[in-house]
Amino acid sequence: MHDLAAGVAHFQQDVFPTKAGLFARLATTHRPHTLFIGCSDARVVPELITQQEPGELFVIRTAGNLVPAYAPGDEGVGASIEYAVTALGVSSVVVCGHSACGAMTALAEGHDLTDLPAVARWLRHADASLARSARSARSARGAGGAGTDAAADRVGALIRDNVSAQLANLATHPSVARALAAGTLALHGWVYDIPTGTVEDFAPAA
Repeated sequence: MHDLAAGVAHFQQDVFPTKAGLFARLATTHRPHTLFIGCSDARVVPELITQQEPGELFVIRTAGNLVPAYAPGDEGVGASIEYAVTALGVSSVVVCGHSACGAMTALAEGHDLTDLPAVARWLRHADASLARSARSARSARGAGGAGTDAAADRVGALIRDNVSAQLANLATHPSVARALAAGTLALHGWVYDIPTGTVEDFAPAA
């Protein structure tokens, strides 16, 4: 807690004064341009990666950057998505996965999650991601492809396939479907590589 308190003191004394005008505007204005759905992993900081100022991103962070498909009564992540798209009118949504993701590693390597029952239940939202990766792996084997590091390849493929699957889940939300149909919203899939800082941007599958 000492480090956090010292950080707050630094913010108040040195950072806030340089952005006082920005914070004065933000006190009465909330108009982010992008909904950023990322992983809860402490190494993945959306505002740092994108170099955005406060107020520019509406951020949802979940373990494994998972987006449950729309279901009546499922009001957690769905409520934030609806608010960002319908009330705030964001024009873009980014679903961002990342290298060395613990959630995807656990799934790809079949880790025992007996002691983490809530995590195990949450990761069921990645079932479609696992199915996508399984199909891709079968196709690669059929085409004669072979990886030099099978375990790393499995995790990397699942991370990317998971982003695509979560974009598909996102599109099931009524607010998102309406905005897509109206042409007022664009979806993007990203994968952030922690050791190099690179970001792969790929269009969602139809």
